[in-house]
Amino acid sequence: MSQPVPPPNQPYGQPQGGNPFAGQQPGAPFGGGPAPFTPAPPARNNIALGLGAGVVAAVVGALIYGFILGKSDHQIGYIAVGVGFLVGFAASKLGGANPAVTVVSALLSIGAVYLGQLVGISIALSDFAHESATSIFFDHFGVLTDAYSEAADFKDYLFLALGAVGAVAGARKGA
Repeated sequence: MSQPVPPPNQPYGQPQGGNPFAGQQPGAPFGGGPAPFTPAPPARNNIALGLGAGVVAAVVGALIYGFILGKSDHQIGYIAVGVGFLVGFAASKLGGANPAVTVVSALLSIGAVYLGQLVGISIALSDFAHESATSIFFDHFGVLTDAYSEAADFKDYLFLALGAVGAVAGARKGA
């Protein structure tokens, strides 16, 4: 009778099968050696980085809000709150729980909702003017803002405030 031959690196007398990683330290990579590198800790409590993320989120949120507004011809309050939440969450996720991050996020979200409304108006006007929305937005920006301020009513300002409320909620959730 012949004895079974153990696999390489397994001394005679140890049972075959079982957990091949039993001798490893927890968290060690396969093979039991040390990790090849230590991952960097996540960037937190960096106010400048947080505010930069808030600005990027404000621009992205404004473009999305403007596109939806321009195609639907209706203002939707949940989207204004969502834009603010996005700005506040992004800023506080990197900037930490600093109150300045929350205040600046609220101001950025007001600007983002306002910019989104202008983008939406320029998209809606581009269908009537037979001109691209970007040319209406950039070439006639002064006329666009004057027309907005003359036609703005309570609901328009309410959406700006909803964006700020969303930013405060997002900042608290992200911190």
